[in-house]
Amino acid sequence: MIPLSLSTEVAAARDAGQAIVALESTIITHGMPYPQNVEVAAQVEDDIRAAGAVPATMAVIDGQLHIGLEADQLKALGQAKNVAKISRADMPACIATGGTGATTVAATMIAARLAGISVFATGGIGGVHKGAETSFDISADLMELAQTPVTVVAAGAKAILDIPKTLEVLETQGVPVIAYGQDSIPAFWSATSDLTAPLRMDTPAAIARSHATRQAMNLPGGQLIANPIPEANQIAASDLAPVLAQAQAEADARGISGKDVTPFLLQRIFELTDGRSLTANIALVRNNARLAAEIAKELVNLKR
Repeated sequence: MIPLSLSTEVAAARDAGQAIVALESTIITHGMPYPQNVEVAAQVEDDIRAAGAVPATMAVIDGQLHIGLEADQLKALGQAKNVAKISRADMPACIATGGTGATTVAATMIAARLAGISVFATGGIGGVHKGAETSFDISADLMELAQTPVTVVAAGAKAILDIPKTLEVLETQGVPVIAYGQDSIPAFWSATSDLTAPLRMDTPAAIARSHATRQAMNLPGGQLIANPIPEANQIAASDLAPVLAQAQAEADARGISGKDVTPFLLQRIFELTDGRSLTANIALVRNNARLAAEIAKELVNLKR
């Protein structure tokens, strides 16, 4: 087991048996500029505290895997340059070589498992990219959900992805996809879609019981909780459709591929929506954090 560096708050919470929610750090290093990135990250952490749980933002700093960041570490990471964006494939290398890396969904799940944390809140997971039948561009997040026992709360898969194919891969890998409080799959910036959710649950307690039951059955992998963005903050799917099509067409025309696709598309969508996509993104992350805290608390109650 590699040594973990627990923040003061997380160490105290673990000793006391309190509910803890994992958070990724790519939103800090790759999601938005300083100081907005640090302000939003701190707000999400405060949302979790207000809901009665403890936040644990994950990151690798100078080769050390941090489970929770102190305020000064969070600020420093928000200003750092050339921070790696790490996933399962390169996370061990980053640690071994003394590097600094921000955790993606897959890497955060790994860090959470190492620290014994069962619930993780993020914005949207990665998935199957459009055109994957020729590019084979499929996020490692899906395989991580199939093997790492963490419940991930997200607003569905990112809207730039091929959501039907993403759901097919998750089904093949045996990952439960549970819509929270509705029958349709949320589509990231949009609260609903025309896709019916494989499963629906209406309470954090039910989600916690499902997680615990999978553990009791020794089934590998986690759960994806698809939590719809609040309607007041959403961008309607009809408004998004032409924006997504234009951004994808521009990416194709420029020959953008691989890891460069997602950041390009998100930036173009931000520009084409006059910043509405970022406002919606912040709202959905905060909403997911609050639900994750409730699930984490229910899991603690089950253990007791």
